[in-house]
Amino acid sequence: MTIFSKFAASAGVALCALAALPANAQVEGRIATVDISRTVIGSTAFQTAYEQVNTTYAQQNELRRTKAQERQTLLQTFDTNGDKQVDDAELQAKQNSPDFTKLQTLEQEIQGLTSQIDAARIYAIEQIIVQYGAALQEVVTQQQVKLVIDPGSLLFAVPEADITQAVTTSLNAKVPSVGIVPPSGWQPSREGVQLYQDIQQRLMTAQLLQQRQQQQQQGNQQAPAGR
Repeated sequence: MTIFSKFAASAGVALCALAALPANAQVEGRIATVDISRTVIGSTAFQTAYEQVNTTYAQQNELRRTKAQERQTLLQTFDTNGDKQVDDAELQAKQNSPDFTKLQTLEQEIQGLTSQIDAARIYAIEQIIVQYGAALQEVVTQQQVKLVIDPGSLLFAVPEADITQAVTTSLNAKVPSVGIVPPSGWQPSREGVQLYQDIQQRLMTAQLLQQRQQQQQQGNQQAPAGR
């Protein structure tokens, strides 16, 4: 059983244990929450690895952007009704044309470049998460925690219950740095891919929120002062 499935199992057991307690029962010891994705995102090794991926795979990133632009330009020729969208009928009409073959080639090339970058990031994440169990156990022991629950499974928890930052601190000591170039024959685990996808979604959401805040600030600055 991997650390990912162990973590999920432990969270599920904790929830079942809580549900089975009588209404007037008390749990001796602290109940805590920990967010595994936020733990990894906050680690120094993760942040450094992502910066290194951007540098090391800069050529792939640039080539991917170029090919994505080529794909977009090519798709415009498929838009015969001028609605700025390409539907199934328009794709079908071009299926036997050289442009359709070129489109498929571009999509395969873009996917190949994306896979290289994704693999580097997943490889880094999997190296970090190997020590997650030890880091969590260290914090649980130090803080005398009896139950650890995934915050996503809770309706409410006080901020003091969150030990995510403490686990990140422990993780930093255990995994100060990681590699970003997967060895030959390496394949990502299913759990590693799932964690990576969750992390990417969170990073994207945070980026969008930051952009909206910046736009709002700019709008406030440009707005005429009230009289």
